[in-house]
Amino acid sequence: MRHAEIRIVGQGLAGTLLAWACESAGIRFQIIDPGHDSAASRVGAGIINPITGQRLVKSWRVDELLGPAEAMYRAVQHELGVPVIRRMRVLRVLRTAREREIFAAKRESGELAPYVQSLPGRDDAFVVAPAFHVDLPRLIHASRERWRQRGMLIERVATAAELAGDAIPAVACLGAGEVSLGRVGLERVKGELLHLEPLAGPSAEVPAAERDEIRNDGHWLLPLPDGAWAVGATYDRTATGLEPSLAAGELLRESARRLSQGGEPRVRAALAGWRTSARDLRPVAGWLPGQARAGVCNGLGSKGALLGPWLAQQWVGHLREARPFDPAVATGRPSPQL
Repeated sequence: MRHAEIRIVGQGLAGTLLAWACESAGIRFQIIDPGHDSAASRVGAGIINPITGQRLVKSWRVDELLGPAEAMYRAVQHELGVPVIRRMRVLRVLRTAREREIFAAKRESGELAPYVQSLPGRDDAFVVAPAFHVDLPRLIHASRERWRQRGMLIERVATAAELAGDAIPAVACLGAGEVSLGRVGLERVKGELLHLEPLAGPSAEVPAAERDEIRNDGHWLLPLPDGAWAVGATYDRTATGLEPSLAAGELLRESARRLSQGGEPRVRAALAGWRTSARDLRPVAGWLPGQARAGVCNGLGSKGALLGPWLAQQWVGHLREARPFDPAVATGRPSPQL
C-alpha cells in the first residue's frame, strides 16, 4: 500500500489487533506476513478469564482492560460480519484443600469481586463471570482476507531493511519469530492443546444452556461452537521443538476425562505453538533500544486475548499523539533478564 504511515510485520494476534486499532484511528498501514504454522495464535484458546492460577488472582489490570477488549472484539465482529467473540462463564473447580482455603479467604475479603459467584452448598467450586472466548483463527483469517482484498497485505517474509524501518517505520509483531527476543526480555514457551470430538460417555452430554461454560481446574475444557471441545493448555519453557508430545497429550486427555466427569476424549487434532512471554509476565511495546524506526509489539503470553487490544492502543496513542508507552510494558523497562 502506498503512503502507509506504519508497517506491521507479522499478522498473528498482536499484528491483527494493531492493524484494526490503526484502521479505527485512521492510521494508514501495510502488513507483511507470509503465514506462520508455528504461531501461538494458531493454537491459542482465546479465553479471557478474569480469575486465574492456583492462587486465584485477578488477571493483570483486568478491571481496566476487560471492557475495552470486549468492545474492540465486538466492533471487529461487526465489521467482519462473522462471529468472533462469545460471552462465557468459567466453572472453577478447586482440587486441593489449599485452593479451597485461598478461595474462602479471598471471597471473604472481596478481593475477587465483581467476577466471582459462589455456588450454594459447595466449597469446592465457584463461577467466574463474565469470561469470554475469542475465536482467534477466525478473527485472524477473516481479517487477513479483508486486508488482502484491499491491497494492504504483502504475503512474504519481511526483509532486514523493512524490519529496520527503511522507508516506513516498522512494528514487529512476530511472536517467537522475533529476532530480538532477548533484547526486549522475552523468551519462547511451548504450549500444547487438543481439539476433541464431541465427548462420548453417559456424563459427557452437555445441555445447550451449558455450552457457554468453560470448566477449569488448572487445565480448561472449552466447548467449541460446532459441538467439539478443546482442552489445554501446557506450558513448557524447556521445549526445543514443536512436535506435539506424547506426555502432554496424555496429560490433556486425562484432564478432559476429569473435567467432563467421565467422558472419553477422541482426539481430532493435537496442536502446539510458541508463546512469547517475559519473566515479569508483561507484554512489550515500543521502539527497540537505540532505534527510532523499528518497534515491537510482542509478549502476549497466555493472556493475549485480554492484553492484545490494550497493547495495540498503546501503539496508536504513541503514533497519533506521541504518548509515551505505559512504563509497565515499555521496551526500556527494568525487567528480569533472560
